[in-house]
Order: sequence, then C-alpha cells, then structure tokens
Amino acid sequence: MKADAAAHKSIATDNLFPLAEFYARTSLALPAITRIRPDAIPEPYRSLLVHSKDMTPTLERYHVSDLYIHALSTERRGTDYFREVVLHRASDDAPVEFGAICIHLDRFSPEARWMVLQEKVPLGRILSDQATPHVTRALDYFQVEPDLIICEALKLPAPVSLFGRRALLIDAQNQPLSQAVEILPLLVAH
Repeated sequence: MKADAAAHKSIATDNLFPLAEFYARTSLALPAITRIRPDAIPEPYRSLLVHSKDMTPTLERYHVSDLYIHALSTERRGTDYFREVVLHRASDDAPVEFGAICIHLDRFSPEARWMVLQEKVPLGRILSDQATPHVTRALDYFQVEPDLIICEALKLPAPVSLFGRRALLIDAQNQPLSQAVEILPLLVAH
C-alpha cells in the first residue's frame, strides 16, 4: 500500500513514545514508520483510527467481540506503568492490535490501578467500567513496515504495510492518563 510522497513524513523516535522505549530496552531498531495524513489512510483502517474515541470500544464494535490483553513486556517507573501488548478478540483469540502504552497510575482510582496491573482488561474498558471522565486525542497517524516482533505478535504470515496512531488520553483536569502507540493488523473491510 503506497500513498503519494506528500502524504508521508518520517516520524522521529521521540514521537513514537512509548513504543520506542521498548525497542531501546532490547537494542533493536524501530521498524520503518512514516507519518501519514488521515485522509491517506485506506479503509477500514481510517474509520478505526481517525477519531477521538478510545480504541478498545472502537475495536470491540468492529470485531463484535470483547477484547483482552496479552502483555509482552511491562515495566514500572515510579507511578508510570509501561506495557507492550497485543489485544485479542475474546471470541477466537485473534490479535486485533499491537501496541505500547505508558499509563500514569497516580491519576487512577485504587480499583482502576489494580485492574490495570492485573494485565487482563484493556485500558479503554477499565475507563468505561469505572466511568472515568477523559478525552482521547490522536497525535499522529502512521504507516509501518512491521518487523519480526510485530509480525509475530499479530500473527502475520508475511510483512505487509500496516497503519496505526499515537494517542494521548487526558483526564477532566487536562492531565495525561496515558500515551499509546496502536498498530492494527491486516484488515479486510466488512
């Protein structure tokens, strides 16, 4: 999948936080990731990425299934909790998103913090279940040439261009709750 050159611009590593953090820990190079305009993203990716809603309920509606997480890697730094995850459909265990997220635990209720640290329920559902007021802001959209890590996580038989976004969730006091990089697997419009 190629879009015109004007639609693409490389994304700096510091603009790929927190995904870049996990790659730096393993000394692996990030896969090729280029910024893309929202209108250059093909469907069904565009409707799943270009919005100001949480990704979890958006993907649950699209896949008509609850989602659960499989944590590939986690780390705590003070009150920040980092995790690299794959979201799976509960209905058939198919992977529906690869991502990395930094969650600011000190901005959550004790119950929500406990749920986050259990590493079972996606953050979007926790926020919904806990009725936590927040706003989602998409910061960047990108096209990625997946490496072996992403191909294995999303069970891709061969590398194929994928699409994703970087998003920030903020609370009612305009404080960040989380920052995430979200990459979707190969999808077919339905």
